[in-house]
Amino acid sequence: MAAPRSPLSRLFTVLLAGLLAGLALALAALPGNLLLGFAARSAIGTYAALPAALRTPATPQRSYLYANDGKTLITTFYDVNRTDVALSEVAPVMRQAIVAAEDRRFYSHGGADLRGLARALVANVKGGGTEQGGSTLTMQYVRNVLKTDPTRTPEERAAATDQTVGRKLQEIRYASALEQSLGKDEILGRYLNIAYFGSGAYGVAAASQRYFGKAPAQLTLAEAALLAGLVQSPDAYSPIDGDSAAALERRSYVLDSMVATGAITAAQGAQAKAEPLALHPTAQPNGCISVAQGHDDWGYFCDYLRQWWLAQPAFGATVAEREQALRAGGYTVITSLDPQVQATAQQQATKVYGYDNKRALPIAAVEPGTGRVLAMAVNRHYSLADNPAGQSNYPNTVNPLISGGASVDGYQAGSTFKLFTMLAALESGRTLSTGFDAPAKLPTRYAAEGPGSCDGKWCPANANPEWMDGYRMMWDGFGRSVNTYFVWLAEQVGQDKVVQMAQRLGITFRADSDAAFAKDNAANWGSFTLGVAATTPLDLANAYATVAAEGTYCTPQPVVSVSAANGEKVPVGQPACKRVLDADVARAATDAARCPVGQQSPYGQCNGGTATGVNGILDGRPVAGKTGSSEENATETFVGFTPQVAVAGIAANPDDPTDSVGSAVQTKVIDAVARVIATAVKGQPEKAFTAPSRELAGEPRRPVERAPVVPDRRQTREDPLTRLQRWLDRRG
Repeated sequence: MAAPRSPLSRLFTVLLAGLLAGLALALAALPGNLLLGFAARSAIGTYAALPAALRTPATPQRSYLYANDGKTLITTFYDVNRTDVALSEVAPVMRQAIVAAEDRRFYSHGGADLRGLARALVANVKGGGTEQGGSTLTMQYVRNVLKTDPTRTPEERAAATDQTVGRKLQEIRYASALEQSLGKDEILGRYLNIAYFGSGAYGVAAASQRYFGKAPAQLTLAEAALLAGLVQSPDAYSPIDGDSAAALERRSYVLDSMVATGAITAAQGAQAKAEPLALHPTAQPNGCISVAQGHDDWGYFCDYLRQWWLAQPAFGATVAEREQALRAGGYTVITSLDPQVQATAQQQATKVYGYDNKRALPIAAVEPGTGRVLAMAVNRHYSLADNPAGQSNYPNTVNPLISGGASVDGYQAGSTFKLFTMLAALESGRTLSTGFDAPAKLPTRYAAEGPGSCDGKWCPANANPEWMDGYRMMWDGFGRSVNTYFVWLAEQVGQDKVVQMAQRLGITFRADSDAAFAKDNAANWGSFTLGVAATTPLDLANAYATVAAEGTYCTPQPVVSVSAANGEKVPVGQPACKRVLDADVARAATDAARCPVGQQSPYGQCNGGTATGVNGILDGRPVAGKTGSSEENATETFVGFTPQVAVAGIAANPDDPTDSVGSAVQTKVIDAVARVIATAVKGQPEKAFTAPSRELAGEPRRPVERAPVVPDRRQTREDPLTRLQRWLDRRG
């Protein structure tokens, strides 16, 4: 079935017939070898003089995003649904079918089939309802390239399909020049990669997936004939969006043509004609909104990657160019997303709060030493779908609740910020043994009014005086999360040094008020050590990952590698790391961070913690971490790390910071984060933390009561001589 002829097409045919009919009819009588010679000699210019797009195809292609296993597809990005494949990856019957359907003399003409053109001209002038184009596959390839060339202006692309004599002659010249330099199979492969097959599918690879859910190498005879029949009139023949009866009729025509060319036997053709239309339509995801089915939680990571991509100069000089590169460049992106870690994080986030809960538990996991982001989960669907009445941001949202940005400043992370005070103190020359008799309340020099003040001064208090008050060092001050100890310590070091330490480890102040305080009044930010600044799980996890990597900060990275359409690696995604802490300082902070999670420092100074259940969940594997509760338990946080992974989760109400999540959820947050860590390290060799030097440990000023703790496995496996030496070292 042919598409109806337009008046413009009829006019073009008559004009072109008047100019070329005599020449074509005369040439049609020439022997084939003379005809081919004429076609070659009539080409104006050389291959080198052709438009660059014809010499080096720059057709838009779909970009693929995979998880870190290189196999799990997250999503694709495209303006044009196309993926180039080598001709060897296309089933032979597909190659034969397209030649039989569109250009039976493909392997014998020189780019412009003058005999075919003559027949088409005569037939079209006579009319009769069946219009013949006379364009060879090579000429069609030229037209397709020029009308889609992204380097051309819209006017130039439109001119590639003008119904004019000049355009047709140019097409013939370009086709002849191509045939002088390229082999037939090269041209056929290029044609199959650019032809439009309807239903949004450009190229045989996209068409195979769109119509049959398979690779082009797996196409059967009946499937290949159907696809080959679509290119003449893709919208009319498409069995998905058009007329399935017309598609089957066109398939029969292609099969008859294949019999006529000798590609198949009459029996094979008859058998293929008898096969029913067996479609398996497969829609390719496009962008972060349409990630793989059943995994809309991946959308948050996808969006983070997209924002990272738009900031990379390697993909263009402007944001618009980088966006176009992602949607048309045919890149293969192996991301850092770990499907198993992500699945556990999502399961744990939704276990604490359901999708319909106004409160959220965003969780992020980062790999120390590389900055690669392994998981980003939250109890929300990444979706633009409408929410039920009265619900603003749940269960559906595309806001960056885990990474921050746009309208998301973050959440208060409470006492997890005490890490920055401890690091600043250690860096200033203080030791883990630095002691202070921590009172229930500590009057400070900072002016304050209201319930938290003492005689007009800010007066922080310990949450559990009976358990927290008294003489503390960094070990048990951190383990028991003693507010007055760390406020005192921050005063000794200087609040500005603490703020600077947080920034060195990647804490970004997205809230305008926080940014202003950090810039103009950091020295007087007395409450900073208690975690009053807004942060995100990703920033927090990466800050603790810096300590896990013994002081090496790595910029968060969402990719492992990026390959261009030609297979070449793009120089992006490599870990961007730098040393921001002395290794011994980081080791000392890690040593104290063993106390909160129920493990023991090699110096034996842990005597209680706020998250001791973590040790059991990790089965004694070396781990460290810190809890955090903001004022009136508005948020509850836990961040934990091993040498191989750092994970942070913050329970909060993203839409209403006055809605306190309450202290009861803290144990659930701790459990959730610990189980994500357990998944991340499963199957990996157990790695021990390196003990800090005695110089940074210092000398405890008094014996300490030691709560029952489980030492890490490395210590229990030491030989007797090593244990004896450790005992002697502790006693000088």
